[in-house]
Amino acid sequence: MFSLLVQMQVRPGRRDEFLAAIAVNAAASVRDEPGCLRFDVCGVESDENRFLLYELYADAAAFAAHKAAPHFTEWRAVATRVLADQVNTPGRLLVTHSAEESA
Repeated sequence: MFSLLVQMQVRPGRRDEFLAAIAVNAAASVRDEPGCLRFDVCGVESDENRFLLYELYADAAAFAAHKAAPHFTEWRAVATRVLADQVNTPGRLLVTHSAEESA
């Protein structure tokens, strides 16, 4: 499985706009993309404008399909306004354990 860890720094005063837009993108990704298996958005306790995304896809082709999805295009338009910095770290899921509760 293809994994992606994304670190994002949101511009001051843009947090609410970011959260609204990323929530729409995350929901549409899991709902509309068969290859998107997980899309988590996490806040960093020490910085209200810093976020981590954990995305899991069936394979690299599913991630490519994600980037071609209409909702991703809409997200990128918002991202240009709200993000000060973004670092993507692609990888592969090697081990997983879960006893999760939805937020």
